[in-house]
Amino acid sequence: MEKIQVMPSGPLKGRVRVSGAKNAALPILAASLLGTEDIYLEEVPELKDVEIICQVLESLGAQVEKLGPGQLKINAAKLNNYKTKYELMSKMRASFLVMGPLLGRMGRTENSLPGGCNIGSRPIDLHLKGFRALGVTVEEDIGNIEAYTDKLRGGKIYLDFPSVGATENIMMAAVLAEGETIIDNAAMEPEIVDLASFLSKLGARVSGAGTSTIRIRGVEKLGGTRHTIIPDRIEAGTLMVAGAITGGDVLVENIISSHMKPVIAKLGEAGCIIDEMDDAVRVRGVKSLKPIDIKTLPYPGFPTDMQAQFIALMTQCQGTSTALETVFENRFMHVDELKKMKADISVDKRLAMIIGGKKLKGAKVKATDLRAGAALILAGLVADGVTEVGDIYHIDRGYEHIEDKFRSLGAKIRRIEVEE
Repeated sequence: MEKIQVMPSGPLKGRVRVSGAKNAALPILAASLLGTEDIYLEEVPELKDVEIICQVLESLGAQVEKLGPGQLKINAAKLNNYKTKYELMSKMRASFLVMGPLLGRMGRTENSLPGGCNIGSRPIDLHLKGFRALGVTVEEDIGNIEAYTDKLRGGKIYLDFPSVGATENIMMAAVLAEGETIIDNAAMEPEIVDLASFLSKLGARVSGAGTSTIRIRGVEKLGGTRHTIIPDRIEAGTLMVAGAITGGDVLVENIISSHMKPVIAKLGEAGCIIDEMDDAVRVRGVKSLKPIDIKTLPYPGFPTDMQAQFIALMTQCQGTSTALETVFENRFMHVDELKKMKADISVDKRLAMIIGGKKLKGAKVKATDLRAGAALILAGLVADGVTEVGDIYHIDRGYEHIEDKFRSLGAKIRRIEVEE
């Protein structure tokens, strides 16, 4: 069994490059099923989740070829299967995103319910509501969903919550539907914009991505293209927090800084010195961090995927900080692990209160989910003694070569093999 071992590392210094965004790569890989010619993707992160979605594509009849680091060639001209394997679906929630493309290409799809991090209820009812609005019949059985249609037809869909996954899935189904589709209260995340850009390059007619209303005019067929995945704003934020929590001086490269506004603002409130450049952000930490308050919200609000890392940072702020989680109801599982490291944190429903400025102690902890794992590594950088993070398969789902990137900044971190 592999674990990540972290030791107190002093101020991190240097420059580090951010990988392509996991949350952009996964829907774009799913959307590759819509194309009937060669598709070339660059800046695809080498992650477990990416590996799984590529296996899903291949199981449906698509050809996936790795051309080099971060480079894939995909051809889905000869799809021959509309059923996704349970063993693949159960590993990753994003595998559910093939439903929209399969409805567009084959008019039918059969899926088991998706897996992934257990961070709270993430029902797929909004996905299914959107499909039904496009003329799809949906039949649900225990743990299994079948959806089929003779012809997709454009429709008007209001999402009760701006769900990223539902917005993406409906977009991908609608690009081959007859007529116009309007998605109201759509998610506005940068990853949605990147998906829309990719679909447009294939020949789709999509407008309004990045706003709350997306319009799609259906076309008969999509072709091929070349596309570069946007940088991962959550990885960027994690590396920025690493500079802040250690009082370091870190230049994070390959960033779209406009995607980072909430993170940059909160690091500034904590007292860090932030320099924004065209495609990089420099974070200089300070000896005494000020307490801050965060409230997670859909984009452009503070990202729920940065909440755990900021709670780790708050343990080093002088005074009382708070974190209000409004997106997922079960996203404080990392708190108990941080408490093992002597963090002073109390949770009342969706509000965490952190009394900072106390020295953390190294401990044996486990990554309860992807971002929790990153938070524990950050805490280990400033804790006395050795921190050993287990269940790191969660971390590998979303961070490419995480220990290498931290080591390049001077962190004392390594991957170790331990007996179960």
